[in-house]
Amino acid sequence: MKNKLYLLLILIGMSMSSSIFGQKANNYTALQLEVEAYLKKYNEQYRKLYIESSESAWLLNTHIVTGDNTNAQRSQKADEAMSAFTGSEENIRIARMYLSQFKKLTNIQVKQLNKILYMAAGNPATAKDLVAKRIRKETTQTEMLYGYNYMYKNKKVSTNYLDSILINSINKEERHNAWVSSKEIGKVLKDSLAQLRDLRNEVVTKLGYSDYFNYQVSEYGMSSKEMLKMNQKFISQLWPLYRELHTYTRYALADKYSDKSVPTYLPADWLPNRWGQDWSSMIQVKGLNLDSIIGTKTPEWLVKSGENFYVSLGYDNLPSSFYTKSSLYPLPPTATFAKNNHASAWHLDLDKDVRSLMSVEPNVEWYSTVNHELGHIYYYMTYSNPDVPYLLREGANRAYHEAFGTIVGKAAVQKGMLAANGLLPDNAETDDMQILLKEALEFVVFIPFSAGVMTQFEYEMYAGKLPKDQFNKRWWELVKNYQGIIPPETRSELYCDAATKTHINDDPAQYYDYALSFILLFQVHQHIAKDILKQDPHNTNYHGSKEIGLFLKNIMYWGSAKDWRQVLKDNTGSELQAKAMLEYFEPLMAYLKELNKDKVYTLPKKYKPLKFK
Repeated sequence: MKNKLYLLLILIGMSMSSSIFGQKANNYTALQLEVEAYLKKYNEQYRKLYIESSESAWLLNTHIVTGDNTNAQRSQKADEAMSAFTGSEENIRIARMYLSQFKKLTNIQVKQLNKILYMAAGNPATAKDLVAKRIRKETTQTEMLYGYNYMYKNKKVSTNYLDSILINSINKEERHNAWVSSKEIGKVLKDSLAQLRDLRNEVVTKLGYSDYFNYQVSEYGMSSKEMLKMNQKFISQLWPLYRELHTYTRYALADKYSDKSVPTYLPADWLPNRWGQDWSSMIQVKGLNLDSIIGTKTPEWLVKSGENFYVSLGYDNLPSSFYTKSSLYPLPPTATFAKNNHASAWHLDLDKDVRSLMSVEPNVEWYSTVNHELGHIYYYMTYSNPDVPYLLREGANRAYHEAFGTIVGKAAVQKGMLAANGLLPDNAETDDMQILLKEALEFVVFIPFSAGVMTQFEYEMYAGKLPKDQFNKRWWELVKNYQGIIPPETRSELYCDAATKTHINDDPAQYYDYALSFILLFQVHQHIAKDILKQDPHNTNYHGSKEIGLFLKNIMYWGSAKDWRQVLKDNTGSELQAKAMLEYFEPLMAYLKELNKDKVYTLPKKYKPLKFK
């Protein structure tokens, strides 16, 4: 085997000139040359199967026809082919063989071999029938999830419609009905979610992982307990501020809905978000009514302005195929098919075929979302370079991708950048404390949900094998404990309100990515504001700064070819920590304490994490 691979290397190596392999071949040992030949061959086949899988998944998410499972069958077939390759016994054997001599290999070779084994654990050939069964179940779940017809007052509606009611309506009955309608899908998804949990757990145990949560966390180079501890630390550090925000919100919403009694806990249907993860739309900042301005723009303008921003930082224009192949706008009412309404960015070929799935409308939420999704797109484009093998063309860790999208989404709504985009006069007078409050109701409020509710629930579901008949009970215990939110009515085990969150179904056991990304974004934003722009972090203008572009490219360039901790420390000078986020919202803490001084607090002073029994 070794001799054959070495001979293959000699034959193909002569034609290489631009890749890592070609540049460094003269310095490689015989073993490294042999490994490089294997990895080259693996990368080529991996990319071929990745393209087929991505294309079929794209169709499955953008062209959903009730009763037509053609796309689902194609996606299932492509996923099975990818699984057969990545989980093959031969690839597992070879990767293990080479890793037994990891000290003699280059770092980037070791990273690729570890990645091969990680992917194999999700699809081991030793459990071929089990993997095929899981893939079929995941495909069915995706169809049910995105093909579901949401109903409101006996009419088919979109999730955007339900969200608009929760954001804008002050009619409590209307709000309640919209919230309840948004949760009906959980009844459809519950049984198959429990089956998926069991299948995902059983598959990964074949290569030594204790459970699926542990498997997903391992990609960070951490154990489940280490990940939980990190997330709990973030919640604990931000808890005093969250407690102030919770108290403020209880009283503010009671006043808004003309309710004479202030609730002890926040009723879920009072909040402007279906899961209570973002309360920012409660605040309309005087002088900063962006919806009225952005509402005059076209959806196309929003996307193009996002591209223009990245170009101003020194990035290339988006490839023309982005516009011809993406699905960027809502489907017309006459459409004979449906599509996934959850915004996402796609890297179809691990090179230049980048796309986005959105339903862009001219409002401030979509303005920010567009900039966020393009952050993913430009990350894809940056690490698609000859120094990064296809296997490692991904974020330094999963949180990095979310962080760099959100950094720009956040910067895009700061006054300096709004003015640069022609969305706000340079001399606009605004209430800066209200702006800070609005930001806290988005970013701080999100941490107990992401680091607490979602992370703890999925840990208990996978690692603790939480019984299906306790899903809803446990979900609401966690929601009450971490968020101080309660359901507006009794929620029996007929429902599965956790499953109404798409990530629980099709992006499982990794919601902590988003929590870490928020911590990371404030750390990186503070570095950009203070060390590059020399500006107040609360009011920056990234637009046109080539230095920012270079800084971001330095982080993005290597994908996951370098350790995520080292990448962060090399570029910002510190390890991942909530210090920057706390400093950013420090002025708000004193303001809220004064505002809440005569109010009754209902959350405990200290954060109390719930543990699985």
